[in-house]
Amino acid sequence: MKQCRLILFLVVSIAAALPAVANPAHYAITAEQVAAAVNNQGMQISPDQVVLLTGVVANVAAPRLTVKSIDRTGPERAIARIECADAAQCLPFVVSIRLNAGESDEVPSTSSRLLSTSSQAKPAPIVVRAGSPAILLLDGAHVHVSLGVICLDNGAVGQIVRATDRDRRQIFIARVAQSGVLEGRL
Repeated sequence: MKQCRLILFLVVSIAAALPAVANPAHYAITAEQVAAAVNNQGMQISPDQVVLLTGVVANVAAPRLTVKSIDRTGPERAIARIECADAAQCLPFVVSIRLNAGESDEVPSTSSRLLSTSSQAKPAPIVVRAGSPAILLLDGAHVHVSLGVICLDNGAVGQIVRATDRDRRQIFIARVAQSGVLEGRL
């Protein structure tokens, strides 16, 4: 009977301690932090111009944010893709930026490289598809190996994709060289 009580006490103690260990603190990312990251790219905006489309959190109080892209969606609006410099601190997210009248024409040159004309840019064509066979060329210091693989990801020339051997026992990371051909290192 004493052993049952001891076991029950241990189970309850562990169960009570798990939520405190498994749930790290979350800190909200604010419009001020986003505005500061955009301002670092040379596009001067105020926090009231930033519209967070959803609640965004990080696991540290003040993560360093980087702007990956800014796409103009109209004469007075842009969408910015933001990430934490350390990917383990937060997930990438998107914010809307309200541009003042006339401000959209005066975007500084340092951020104009971030402004893309997504309607004119064409994505690179996908030359390998997930599930399709390909040849993996592995190069080492004194060894060159050619291996038949199955692609696990879609990819365009120059992109990094995953592939597996035909027995699906090993995963390879390789660069797409051309249609049906991947290159990797030993």
